[in-house]
Amino acid sequence: MKIIGLNIALLLFLMFASCESSPKVIESEDAAGNSEMSDGHTHAVPDENHKVVAEETLSTEKYTYLKVSENGESFWIAIPKTPVEIGATYYYKGGLLKKNFASKEYNRVFETIYLVSGISKQPIGQGGPASGSAVDQALAQVPGEEATAPPENLKPAPGAVKIATLMGNLSKYDGKVIKITGKCMKVNPMIMGRNWIHIQDGSANNFDLTVTTSENVPLGSVVTLEGTIALNKDFGAGYRYNVIMEGATVK
Repeated sequence: MKIIGLNIALLLFLMFASCESSPKVIESEDAAGNSEMSDGHTHAVPDENHKVVAEETLSTEKYTYLKVSENGESFWIAIPKTPVEIGATYYYKGGLLKKNFASKEYNRVFETIYLVSGISKQPIGQGGPASGSAVDQALAQVPGEEATAPPENLKPAPGAVKIATLMGNLSKYDGKVIKITGKCMKVNPMIMGRNWIHIQDGSANNFDLTVTTSENVPLGSVVTLEGTIALNKDFGAGYRYNVIMEGATVK
């Protein structure tokens, strides 16, 4: 499959949560110095439809590695755990390219693999799943580290807005720079040239607010972040956030 250009797209995949058996990305010295992905380990691909034939599957508890062929070329994709019929034709759209993708379950490294939000037996737009459906699930599937214990009795920093307050009046905060104090529940480092973290403050039923930042935020730490709130943020490839904090700095 030939990748032609970049369509700023992110993230997908609501379910490659980090656990003992979850995959991770490893970077060799050569890859780090000569990677074509100058913006990080994860590279968005064009928002294009693909028609593939299933050749082989490797299933785990939460996801499925699927070897497919398209136009005579074979490659691997990763999807939420899905029953797959070998020899059947499937369709998907967009995705994220990852290099040197390691699977502990199968003790192997996929030199190239595409993280895809889902497959369909029907062409996208013709009864198949709409691109961008279950966006939160898709975005959560990018491998990352996760904290397990939700925050309790967090005291917001002076001037910080609670997540429940933000969610209760999104239009008021759209485009505004605000501060939020929360616990870092998940970290997806260096995707599209930035770190993607998820924070909770216990005020909104454990709702994760996604934050992009160039700073390193330790997993499980309680931090106050200041950034710009954006609504209906579209990163291409059908993936979008209802609300996100961008360009955050630690205060």
